[in-house]
Amino acid sequence: MNWADWAIIAVLGFSVLISAVRGFIKEALSLVIWLAAAIIASILHDELALWLVDLISTPSLRMLTAWITLFIVVLIIGGICSYLLGKLVEATGLTGTDRLLGVLFGLTRGLIIIMVVLLVLTEILPVAEDVWWQESRLISFFMQFEHFAREAGAAVLGFLKNLL
Repeated sequence: MNWADWAIIAVLGFSVLISAVRGFIKEALSLVIWLAAAIIASILHDELALWLVDLISTPSLRMLTAWITLFIVVLIIGGICSYLLGKLVEATGLTGTDRLLGVLFGLTRGLIIIMVVLLVLTEILPVAEDVWWQESRLISFFMQFEHFAREAGAAVLGFLKNLL
């Protein structure tokens, strides 16, 4: 195993650890909140920008300010909801199950992050020619799923484009 393998193990371990500590409910809700913030900001920023015409004269800055403002407001509201839901989970005594499911969520997220990084690296750099890439045991394992990952990624991006 080389440094790339150890980096992959570290990413997986860190993702699993964070999710085990936070629990599935908070992790899943966090993902939903971030997606909702991006979608809501993308859909509604034009309307908010109209309210900012008197305050910001540069159109691009006005649109950016509207988008960022909406994104942050949704994150704050979502964070409050996540906190309250976390307290509810604690009160019901489901923390053990929540943390176990959190481990699975963290593992899945870590695997997706690694796959995305590997795919992006192969697109922007000639890493397949590098010795460390060729000698890595885990990279060769992950790259067996390259075709599936590209198809899944294209499907997800298509779905998100249709939402917006």
